[in-house]
Amino acid sequence: MKRRPAAAAQGARSITILCVDPIEEDHATLEDIFNSSPWSLYPDCVWTLATSTDLKSAWRLLRTNRFPLVLCECDLRQGTWRELLDLLKFLPEPPFLIVTSRTADERLWAEALNLGAYDVLAKPFDRTEVSRIVSLAWLHWSEQYGAPAQAKLVVAGGRP
Repeated sequence: MKRRPAAAAQGARSITILCVDPIEEDHATLEDIFNSSPWSLYPDCVWTLATSTDLKSAWRLLRTNRFPLVLCECDLRQGTWRELLDLLKFLPEPPFLIVTSRTADERLWAEALNLGAYDVLAKPFDRTEVSRIVSLAWLHWSEQYGAPAQAKLVVAGGRP
């Protein structure tokens, strides 16, 4: 799990997201996006990224850590995002799943949403789109599971 320096996190709420993706370049891109600060929607949050390259190691992390969100590559080498979605149901506060894919299309989007995923993110990752989808997913998850309302959503015009 990669962490920011303590000085950067002072007074900020830390939110860790799990990324399940066999492609190291995707981890690096997301790390760069998560380290860009402040995010316009949640300027008082520090976003950190935990990474896993396969379903088995992801499940080990999920059983021992509380993640509000999981980003999962559509084409895992072993296992599928559908299997991960089914496993998440066994957790007491299941994270929301966001499927990622280089070939994101209407079929994948419809399937993912119909099966219970939160959303689909197209690759290559767009900083604005990742920030928007992850922020909104975190807002919905935190409302559902009662996470402290320390972070405030900033909407257009700068009003919370």
